[in-house]
Amino acid sequence: MFCPECGTWNRGAGTTCVRCTASLPEVPTRPDVPDALITALRQATGNRYRVRRRIGSGGMADVYLVEQETLGRPLVLKVMHAHLARDEEMRERFRREAESAARLVHPLICVPFDYGEVGEMVYLIMPWLGGGGLADLLARQRTLLPARVAEVAAQVATALDHAHRHGVVHRDVKPDNVLFDDDGNAYLTDFGIATAQFHARLTASGRAMGTPHYMAPEQAMGRTLDGRADLYAVGVMMYECLVGFPPFDAADAFAVGYKQVHEAPVPVDQVNSDVPAGLATIVMRCLEKLPEARWQRGAELAAALEAWLYDAGARREVRVHTVTPARGAVSASSVPPAPNAPGRT
Repeated sequence: MFCPECGTWNRGAGTTCVRCTASLPEVPTRPDVPDALITALRQATGNRYRVRRRIGSGGMADVYLVEQETLGRPLVLKVMHAHLARDEEMRERFRREAESAARLVHPLICVPFDYGEVGEMVYLIMPWLGGGGLADLLARQRTLLPARVAEVAAQVATALDHAHRHGVVHRDVKPDNVLFDDDGNAYLTDFGIATAQFHARLTASGRAMGTPHYMAPEQAMGRTLDGRADLYAVGVMMYECLVGFPPFDAADAFAVGYKQVHEAPVPVDQVNSDVPAGLATIVMRCLEKLPEARWQRGAELAAALEAWLYDAGARREVRVHTVTPARGAVSASSVPPAPNAPGRT
């Protein structure tokens, strides 16, 4: 079994850890089997990271809580599933998650600390954020208060504005990819399918990639995207946070994509009459079918959300960090003119 204190593998019959001498838990009926992947990780990283526990699994990777040996800080280890690691395109997509995010130096973007490939093992080391994720929060509460929705969306929009100005379009903005620190600040993560000016295209033209419920119409049609597609996804996310479900749903991904392209969403304040009219207007502008009818920049959207929070008397300074590169804090009156094609790739 693995020692719960230091992560060292011990024989099932042992009572204390061979490394740190901590007491080991009672041996189960069927002893644990050493995790070959964790053993390979230790060998690959020169024992720089101590594996604490497995904390989840996604479509591309298993996720572990680890501790950096030299500094003692908690980190997250994402290890690509072995069957995907054998696919060259999937390995490249996983690698560029690290590359895309590593080029984005911003306080609300979750940037990887390390990346490695050893045989069929491909891994990322990410910051540990102790506040959980937006998807988990929605699973527990179903909806959030309007002011909290605006705070979270303003931070995500600010992070996206930085990414778009540096040529990166996320393409998969959704609650699963928004994490919180212990103070409740929202961080954008998972740039695994991002498109960037410094990347060659991995997929053929016309192939839609992303999560159907959060895809902009142009994304569902497989067209070339710019940053306004991400802002559409922010609108979907706000809609879901306010009413408990996204604006479009169907039995399969194709049907959801069809609705994204051809059907108008029911106004969010008609679904939930408790949604303030000002916030509803901001959300519905995000969900316009034509990109030019939406907010044109993340900073513009963030400023509108901050202005609404201020007018509603609900703004929390500690939780909203909207900045522009030249002027510092953004206000509704100081947003620069929107470019014709923000963050185009």
